[in-house]
Formats: sequence, structure tokens, C-alpha cells
Amino acid sequence: MKNDTKDIDQLIKQTLTQEEAKFYDELDEQNLLEMIGGVFKTKHRWLMVIMHIVNLIAFGVFVYCLIRFFNTDNTNELIKWSVTGFLCIMTVSMIKIFWWAQMDKNAILRELKRLELQVSSLAGKIPE
Repeated sequence: MKNDTKDIDQLIKQTLTQEEAKFYDELDEQNLLEMIGGVFKTKHRWLMVIMHIVNLIAFGVFVYCLIRFFNTDNTNELIKWSVTGFLCIMTVSMIKIFWWAQMDKNAILRELKRLELQVSSLAGKIPE
């Protein structure tokens, strides 16, 4: 199957003004590091910072629980440290899932903006 994405992008850029073409280039697909940084550029960046701090704390507590788990012989303490460690890992996992959902949401919004730009460009070319 032939990939005509480059040809389609060139056709779209030809119909856009210079300012619109620059905006269209900014909406290009991002790599993983750019997507992670993009999560901090939303209006909820304060929540993302707090969640990142909570994530680091939960992981630190998990490591502490893991060390304590392996250094004890008492069954009750083994249960206590394993349950606490499990809760910490679950917290870390849920925060990671939320982060991935936010990155996916940003990618979808970027694609919608590209589509809106294409539609407005085509609408401007139709004679009335």
C-alpha cells in the first residue's frame, strides 16, 4: 500500500496562507518527550505537577515497603508491608494511566485542529 501522506500535506500547504502553513506545521505529530511536555502546557498543569509529585512519593514509599518486606520475618509485618506496597504500586499505575489518557487527548485535539484548518481552507476556496 502506497503512503501518500507527504503528497497530501504538500497539497494542503499549497492552499494555505503562509501564517496558516506555519500553524499547520506546529500541529505535526509529536514524539514521546514532546507529548509528556505537552501535558504540562494545558490549563490543568498544576494538577499534573501535583500528580507527578504524588507519583514520586508513592514510588518512594513502595521501595521503602519492599525493603522492609524483605528484612522482616514476622508474618503480620509481611502482610502489612506487602499490602502497603501493593497500594502504592496501584496508585502509581493509576496515575500513569491518567497521564497516558491526557497525552492521547492532546494528540486527538491536535488532529482535530488540523482537520478544522483543512476544512476552513477548503471552505475559503469554494466560490459563492
